[in-house]
Amino acid sequence: AYILVQTLMYLIVERSLPDNFRTWALDSSKIAIFISFSIAFVFTSIGFLKSWQVSNLEAEKLKAEMMTYKYESLRNQLNPHFLFNNFNVLSDLVYKDQELAVKFISQMSDLYRYVIDNGDKEVISLAEELNFLESYIFLLKTRFEKNLDIRLKLEAAEDDLIVPMALQLLIENAVKHNEVSSAKPLIVEITRKDDYILVANNLQQKSMGNNSTKTGLRNITQRYAFLTDKKIDVKLIKNRFEVLVPILKSAE
Repeated sequence: AYILVQTLMYLIVERSLPDNFRTWALDSSKIAIFISFSIAFVFTSIGFLKSWQVSNLEAEKLKAEMMTYKYESLRNQLNPHFLFNNFNVLSDLVYKDQELAVKFISQMSDLYRYVIDNGDKEVISLAEELNFLESYIFLLKTRFEKNLDIRLKLEAAEDDLIVPMALQLLIENAVKHNEVSSAKPLIVEITRKDDYILVANNLQQKSMGNNSTKTGLRNITQRYAFLTDKKIDVKLIKNRFEVLVPILKSAE
């Protein structure tokens, strides 16, 4: 507004003042306009610089959180209790069903090889993740038998990407926080919904279910925030718990 006023004054002076004052007045107006433009430029630049600094700080904070997660992921890999439970299952199978025990060892080996090779990557193809998930599901089904029903109905396109072990972590959370028994079988469904993967289970929380720290969901959310603007969507609908996980594309 100040610059506009100065410009109008310049035009008025140029046309209305006598010749003996016009030169001095025009020079003064030009100087005032130049100073006004300079001040406006400085304040605009300062505002832009502050916005840029805030954006950089937020990006660095997100990177730091991502590095923290990667460290924790490499340190913990799969839940240690999962490894302990698998050894218990395997010790029983060795005596009861040696053929199944051999297959169990093979699937367990494939699973941990995947974790070591890919656990610290930012993204991986959905096809590879699904192969890993089949090994994980086999181990769980061997342990819980008919008490756990995991329905994997998902096909991967060639350019589909996902954060490594995201689906495995959601299944692990479902098993961890819900009752899995012959009286109350746990049903986990994994399907595609547009550009998202829907992981849903019937809700039958254990007595300690309400004390969940939601660390798993928070970790997945932070990892996706580092890669995309698409959000993890968590819904509780009556007796059903749903999580929508974005499918990333190789071109993104």
